[in-house]
Amino acid sequence: MIEQENTIQIEQEQISHEITLFAEPVYHYKNFPITNALLTSWVVVIIIIILSFILRSKLREIPSKIQNLFEIIVEGALSLCDQVTNNRTLSMKIFPIAISVFFFILINNWFGILPLGGFGFIEKGETSTIFVPFLRGGTADINTTIALAIMAVLGANIFGVFSIGIWKTFNKYVNLNVIGQIGKKIRKDPTIIIVAPITFFVGLIEIIGEFAKIASLSFRLFGNVFAGEVLLVSMAALVGYIVPIPFLFLEILVGLIQALIFSILLVVYFTIGATDHDEHEEKSSSPSQDGHEVVIIN
Repeated sequence: MIEQENTIQIEQEQISHEITLFAEPVYHYKNFPITNALLTSWVVVIIIIILSFILRSKLREIPSKIQNLFEIIVEGALSLCDQVTNNRTLSMKIFPIAISVFFFILINNWFGILPLGGFGFIEKGETSTIFVPFLRGGTADINTTIALAIMAVLGANIFGVFSIGIWKTFNKYVNLNVIGQIGKKIRKDPTIIIVAPITFFVGLIEIIGEFAKIASLSFRLFGNVFAGEVLLVSMAALVGYIVPIPFLFLEILVGLIQALIFSILLVVYFTIGATDHDEHEEKSSSPSQDGHEVVIIN
């Protein structure tokens, strides 16, 4: 009896929860693994859909306290979007996706710090027994943040195609217009032989910049959220009570800030995608009444 109790105690001591960079699979559908981060992301999407339908059904001319709260949030977020776009019509087009991404990231960030880590299962390996939680913050998985970043950057370019046209969007990266203008302007402005190729290669560099945006967005969000969860786990392991509480509130604030930063950057990218640089250049240089060109420097 004593030997059996010692064996159970040894097995319990060997169970550990390792903090991994990758999300752990909790279920397999054929050859498709469902990770705890993916499961959490699905739960977040379901929560957002349910809340949306509830709020939609509760809309009244005389708003309730909850409706009034969300109206304040939406109006404040729309005003913030206007500060980036300087155009309410453009803001109304970008705002729905920006606010949706904001709430998706925010709830995912906060899911990682909820006291739900005790729900999971035990996976026995060859050398150790590991506890795998069912839920893990979706943004603490690099796959989720990369998918969000690709959606933001690719979506901004698609939005640009619908806003200013496919040719102008293409010329932002492969500027064929500036090469074609060499023959027309070379007599009036010989420096165009030097300026035009430089402008063309700057557009090609913009393509690299798009990939840099994806890396920046994804690793910034993942790094901050994952580091916060590691910090909370480490503090809880060192001191189990009271001391981790200030860090918990700090991570709540960090989760809000990171969701806000990602959403604002998304608005910035969509605004840039919908901006016609050729039209801006035409407005910046306009002929005066005496026929001389007046250059307006902003």
